[in-house]
Amino acid sequence: MKKQILIATLIAASTSSAIAATYNIDPSHTFPSFEADHMGLSVWRGKFDKTSGTVTMDRAAKTGTLDITIQAASINFGFEKMNEHAKNADMFNVEKFPTVTYKSQNFKFEGDQLVGVDGELTMLGVTKPVSLKVDRFKCIMHPRYKREVCGANAIAEFKRTDFGLNYGTPAFAPEVRLAIQIEAIKAD
Repeated sequence: MKKQILIATLIAASTSSAIAATYNIDPSHTFPSFEADHMGLSVWRGKFDKTSGTVTMDRAAKTGTLDITIQAASINFGFEKMNEHAKNADMFNVEKFPTVTYKSQNFKFEGDQLVGVDGELTMLGVTKPVSLKVDRFKCIMHPRYKREVCGANAIAEFKRTDFGLNYGTPAFAPEVRLAIQIEAIKAD
């Protein structure tokens, strides 16, 4: 009897780990974007053009990890003069801090649906907790890649001044809305 319980436990454990999968961020379909109020007149928007990382997820166990790296120099406001200024020391200081990272080991599910991720954002050498709300999540067998691809849309709000990004306050509000569309391809 003890031997049967041990075998059943080992089978269950091996089945659980077989369900966990790693997905590589698709940099051609993942662009974190942000927006902030400008003097109540308009909302300035920008995005980062270069993102990489991995997602590990076990949908059966409702667990996962996220490790994202954003190249700060890929900032894009759609206005070259602003892009160049944003790379300087008084804003993103890309020479000293070339990356922005987000790491998580806490996925939130409601039923089978991923609805949130709690993690830590590191920007300008400062790390703070930031929670992402996932308002869209889906995995499919991709017709071109012939592998599973998962996609999500996530949003968060935080104060950039908490990370030392103080340039332009109060004209540019310290509150930032972050929106990330992400697609990740299942690793071989």
